[in-house]
Amino acid sequence: MILDLINICKKGGEIIKDNFDKKLDVNKKSTIDLVTDVDYFVEKVVKEELNKQFPSIEIIAEESALDNIEKEKPVFYLDPIDGTTNFVHGFPFVAVSLAYYVKNSAEIGMVYNPIMEELFTAEKSKGAFLNGKAIKVSSTGKMINSLIGTGFPYSIVESENNEIIIQRLRNILENSRGVRRAGSAALDLCYTAKGVFDGYYESGLNPWDVAAGKIILEEAGGCVSSLGGGEYDFSESWIVGSNGLIHDALINKINIS
Repeated sequence: MILDLINICKKGGEIIKDNFDKKLDVNKKSTIDLVTDVDYFVEKVVKEELNKQFPSIEIIAEESALDNIEKEKPVFYLDPIDGTTNFVHGFPFVAVSLAYYVKNSAEIGMVYNPIMEELFTAEKSKGAFLNGKAIKVSSTGKMINSLIGTGFPYSIVESENNEIIIQRLRNILENSRGVRRAGSAALDLCYTAKGVFDGYYESGLNPWDVAAGKIILEEAGGCVSSLGGGEYDFSESWIVGSNGLIHDALINKINIS
């Protein structure tokens, strides 16, 4: 199954690559939440292939998400372009994100950046890989020596709580080597999985943003939790991922009483 899904994911990636750095028709879902015709086309192509090869499995995708899907059943989570704003501006941190879940448990995840030719994959209990080579989280044991990835919610433009966002960022900056905001939750989780980032946190995400990255990070030996430190599920407002060694310290710096 995983090889079939990789081929499908790569078909979507080729569309992204073919349209990268081209003039795009851009629309807004909100003030800073963008969508392009390429998002819709990638989703259409990937969904058609999934339906052809796995007709009994439901699909939850960003541009056509349904609320009435029974998530206890097998389901695919698809983000056709994670990092649409990057895609629009020609910043090469973009990816197709695809995950397979059974009874709310991740079985397979893959994140493919066709611009940088990076294919992250993971299968339950079989490890995580980048272009077929096994990857592991970093061994950084102290928060002060860490590099942290993050993202900001699309509601930040209209938010009245931006001071809290800034305070959290300040807390991390003062207690780490730095923070990177690259614009793709899926890839942020994967970069934590391969040991580039030592930790990652973000709020306001959807299942398709993190479904694949979550299993990839966990299979690379990392930890994924809610802001409270408990098991993460898609109903949580926050996701925190790390190498496991700095996890408690990261949560401590994010939490603001």
